[in-house]
Amino acid sequence: SVYDDQPNAHQRFMEKLDACIRNHDREIEKMCNFHHQGFVDAITELLKVRADAEKLKVIAQTEEIIRCRVQQRNITTVVEKLQLCLPVLEMYSKLKDQMKIKRYYSALKTMEQLENLYLPRVSQYRFCQIMIENLPKLREEIKEISMSDLKDFLESIRKHSDRIGETAMKQAQQQKTFSTTLQKHNNVNYGRNMNLGRSRILESKNEMTLKRTFEEDDEHDEEVLTAQDLVDFSPVYRCLHIYSVLGDGEVFENYYRKQRRKQARLVLQPQSSMHETVEGYRRYFSQIVG
Repeated sequence: SVYDDQPNAHQRFMEKLDACIRNHDREIEKMCNFHHQGFVDAITELLKVRADAEKLKVIAQTEEIIRCRVQQRNITTVVEKLQLCLPVLEMYSKLKDQMKIKRYYSALKTMEQLENLYLPRVSQYRFCQIMIENLPKLREEIKEISMSDLKDFLESIRKHSDRIGETAMKQAQQQKTFSTTLQKHNNVNYGRNMNLGRSRILESKNEMTLKRTFEEDDEHDEEVLTAQDLVDFSPVYRCLHIYSVLGDGEVFENYYRKQRRKQARLVLQPQSSMHETVEGYRRYFSQIVG
């Protein structure tokens, strides 16, 4: 609008505008020339950073691979150690089950296997040390239990001593009678038959006849029980086996003999009322034999 009243106003405006633009271009060029080296340096530095960034990515991936390899190695080590430890734990669990169901002799054998075969393989672990410390305690527990059962047996055996003695004397009398009768028959047949072969045949027939006779007689008598039928001797055998495995068999024998001698001395002391009846004498002798 400044040049509206002048001739060639539009042309003069455009010339001024072009001159202004050229001035700004020169200023921009000067500014670019001034900062050009800095720009080049920045681009160069950026390229270097880019290369370093690539290296950082590779390093990070390498560290991840190393971490995964370490984890894999640790997992492999854990699996190997578990393969060593699992049989030990299974055997110890078996030992506990045997203790629970009172299979003490088998439990002692399992302890021997643990100590000699399984525990030395994993002795560096704490749970193994705890097992090693517990095994002697379990042995003592087994000894105490077996000895307690033996004491209960010795206390209860006196209740059956008279019956056992009566049964033993009856069986001994039957055997003696059978042997005497058989000998008589053999002597008679031997005198009648000089032929040895025939004598043996007759002896065999006579023996079978006598046995059959005694069996028929027994069918009419009251059934005779053996000592094993009247008394359960398993506590004695079990205690003997346990003490033998633990190397204390002599301790068991001395204790058992000592207790039986005490019981024998008690039985040999006659009761004051024994002399009053024949039944008292019978009971007294039966107790001694039992």
